[in-house]
Amino acid sequence: MTAAARARVALATCAEETGLDEEGRVLLSALAETGVAAVPAVWDDETVDWAGFDLVVVRSTWDYPRRLAAFLAWAEHVASVGRLLNDVVLLRWTTDKVYLRGLEATGVPVVPSVFLAPGEDAEHLLLGVEHVVKPTVSAGSLDTLRLGADDAARSVEHVRAIHASGRTALVQPYLDAVDTHGETALVYLDGALSHAIRKGPLLASGAGLVEGLYAEEQIDLREPDAAEREVGMRCLAALPVAAEPSLYARVDLISDDEGPRVLEVELAEPSLFLQHADGAADRFAAVIAGRLG
Repeated sequence: MTAAARARVALATCAEETGLDEEGRVLLSALAETGVAAVPAVWDDETVDWAGFDLVVVRSTWDYPRRLAAFLAWAEHVASVGRLLNDVVLLRWTTDKVYLRGLEATGVPVVPSVFLAPGEDAEHLLLGVEHVVKPTVSAGSLDTLRLGADDAARSVEHVRAIHASGRTALVQPYLDAVDTHGETALVYLDGALSHAIRKGPLLASGAGLVEGLYAEEQIDLREPDAAEREVGMRCLAALPVAAEPSLYARVDLISDDEGPRVLEVELAEPSLFLQHADGAADRFAAVIAGRLG
C-alpha cells in the first residue's frame, strides 16, 4: 500500500458548503481514484481534530473575509499540528489585495488601484470614469460595487461603509474589456499551467451588493495567449517565499490597450474550474498525492 493510500486528507470548507460544491465533489472522486481518503471539514468547526489528518488543503473557505483574523489564526494552528496547504505565508499574503501594490513594485502590470485605509478621506476620489469599489479583504465579489463616472456620492458612501467595518477600500477603474473579452483566469497546479477559462462580466452597472457567498459566474474554456502566459508566470515568480511552493494558484487577468493586467492572484480558496477542463481534477489529485508521498 502506498503512502497516499494510507493517508487522510481534509478539504477545508465553510459551514455553508459542508458537502463541498460541484468542483469539490469532482476532486473528492479524483482523489479516491488515486487511493487518497479525503473528506470535507469545516474550518471553524471546533470539534474537528486537524492533527488527525496527514494533509489539510484549503479549498472552499469562502466565509473568511469578515473573519480574517480568526481564519489566519486557524491556519496557524493547523500548520502547527500538521501540514496545511497552501502555506500560511501565502494565505496571509493573498487574503488582502494590498498585495497588488507589491506586485506593481516588482514590475508586474496590475489594474490601476487606489487604496484607502480607514480614516483616509474619500471625498477627493472623483475618478471621472466608471469604477469599482470593494474591500481589499473580500471573496466572490462580496461588498463590491460597479459605479458610474458621475456616481461619486455613492462611491464615497461605500468607501465609508467599508471603513466602518475596519477594512481598507480598493478603488479601480472598470475596464471595458471585461464586457467583451471577459477576464482570463490562469489556473496553476504545483507551479505549472493546468488550464485557463474565460469569465464573463460579473458586475452590472449601478447594481446592488452580491447576496450569499459569491456571485454566479459565466465560465468557458479559453486558450491564453503568449502575453497572458508571460504575466501569469511573472506573478508566480513574485510570490512571497514560503516553506512549500504554492499547491495551486489562480491569476485573474483583464486586458486593456497596453496588454493583460493582473486583477487578482488567488491562493486561498479560489474556484479552480476543475470540472470545465478535461483531466484537471486528475492532475490536481495527483499533485496532492505527490505532496503526501
